[in-house]
Amino acid sequence: MTRHIFLDSGPLSMVTNPKANGTTLECQLWLDFQIRQGAIVFVPEIADYEVRRELIRAGKQRSVQQLDQLKTVLAYVPITTEMILKAAELWAIVRQQGQPTADPMSPDGDVILAAQAITIAQQIQQEVIIATTNVGHLSRFTIAQHWQTITP
Repeated sequence: MTRHIFLDSGPLSMVTNPKANGTTLECQLWLDFQIRQGAIVFVPEIADYEVRRELIRAGKQRSVQQLDQLKTVLAYVPITTEMILKAAELWAIVRQQGQPTADPMSPDGDVILAAQAITIAQQIQQEVIIATTNVGHLSRFTIAQHWQTITP
């Protein structure tokens, strides 16, 4: 079965770093291996936004270029109305449970990312795993694993 992987902003940030070493290099090699093994890897628009805004703020133009290049190689997932409606539902549920994942005034990227993954999983009728460094928040909504534990 083909593995479908959504990149959260942590791993996405690491794979766009042109000066990779240590964990960053390990993440880049992990991504290359996943692709070679036939995984379909997605760049969700919310993760692109979270990574891009910080790269622009920090003046890291080469990393922005890497991010743009990556979006031509991997499957880019724009945010749709269906995804935003699902995100609003998820946001409300965790608030009602007293377990918010962000400040009440924040748009809450975690619920938007989870909504994107859930929506795509329903559309393709396949399991989608979010590769992240933040399993705690995301696993409340859908399948999320630390990127290092995801094997083909």
